[in-house]
Amino acid sequence: MKILVIGAGAVGGYFGGQLASAGRDVTFLVRPARAAQLQRTGLQIVDPYGDKTVHPKLLTAADLKSNPTPFDLILISTKAYSLDAAIEDFAPAVGPETLLLPLLNGMRHLDTLDARFGSHRVLGGSVQIIGDMDAEGRIHSLGKLHDLNFGERDKSLTPRIQALDETFRNAGFESNLKPDILAFMWQKWTLLAAMGAITCLLRGSIGEVEAAPGGLQTAQAIAAECVAIATANGYPPDEKFHAIMIKRLTEPGSPLTASMYRDLQKHAPVEADHILGDLLTRGRAHHLEAPLVQAAFAQLSIYSHSLKA
Repeated sequence: MKILVIGAGAVGGYFGGQLASAGRDVTFLVRPARAAQLQRTGLQIVDPYGDKTVHPKLLTAADLKSNPTPFDLILISTKAYSLDAAIEDFAPAVGPETLLLPLLNGMRHLDTLDARFGSHRVLGGSVQIIGDMDAEGRIHSLGKLHDLNFGERDKSLTPRIQALDETFRNAGFESNLKPDILAFMWQKWTLLAAMGAITCLLRGSIGEVEAAPGGLQTAQAIAAECVAIATANGYPPDEKFHAIMIKRLTEPGSPLTASMYRDLQKHAPVEADHILGDLLTRGRAHHLEAPLVQAAFAQLSIYSHSLKA
């Protein structure tokens, strides 16, 4: 299976690098500066399970445009705000049988990809990893969680998804073929939206929020708003996940923060539209208001506007 990984950042670099290290046929589509860096240093992964350096095949958008090449699988690991540009870059790699596996958070990217390439090509996917890329371009896995979850969006067990399952097995990470990938994606989205709203609105870690006057109650209220929207859309968190979610969002002393909050601290772009804005839109479609999530989204929208000024 010929695999094209879009981007070589914290997510794409980790899972694509592991696949390449395991001998899979992997090519990375990267910007020219990142290509030059990877040619010099290789793709370096700093991992609790063992550090690795691989020297993968590389393409730039200009290369692909001048020589369109179809791939069997395109693994999309960009940030949500970069998706439209990425689509233009990788479109020449989409052939008659190409599968698209997006690893973005939320749901709106599925609508975007469906509209451009057809829903029959687009699988559901989600990762569980705490990762970052340092100034030297090294990929750091900051914990032992390194799961790639995927499946057909209609819950079917097709030959193509079984072939993908075989490709991902024993490739240096946990691969999970989910019988209901959309339910899994909604659960993760609910957690990430709540964590993002809590840490960005209140400007602190989960533990700092919990310790502040009224912080615990605010965190609980934000979580309840997110759960209500997911439930109205037909994807209520199951009892076990809900208990884990509330514990993670209210744990005393927890240093946990959302990736949006970490991006905010770095004065980097944030995925507010995709994570919070789209959730609010789907809530309003069911006549649900979420004032605390709305406040977090308004704040992040002001911040995003300031970056463009």
